[in-house]
Amino acid sequence: MKSPKLIDNTKAFEAALLAPISVGGRYTLRLFVTGTTPRSLRAIQNLHALCEANLPGQYDLEVIDIYQHPEQAMPEQIVVTPTLVKEFPLPLRRIIGDLSDTERVLTGLGIPRRHLARARNA
Repeated sequence: MKSPKLIDNTKAFEAALLAPISVGGRYTLRLFVTGTTPRSLRAIQNLHALCEANLPGQYDLEVIDIYQHPEQAMPEQIVVTPTLVKEFPLPLRRIIGDLSDTERVLTGLGIPRRHLARARNA
């Protein structure tokens, strides 16, 4: 028979495996845009609004203009802009477009359904 301490440790380990991996519980996001085009500006505005409404104080966002920093697009394999890359929590995800479909973006970021229902009712 297993000791109670071993069972508790096993449960804690299994719970840790199912929990999202993140740095300090924060989302790490990188948005790649191309200059100050209307589509780029719309993506930046949509992402800021989405993050402030659904992840206040829980995200780090870096906006990268590939006209000014083309060297940063190659390692990320960015071929279309705007592209949002969610680095943490894992899994890594990419969302392409102006980020106007809030539900699709939230799902892509891995925000649980209960948060989506709250966002729709707000």
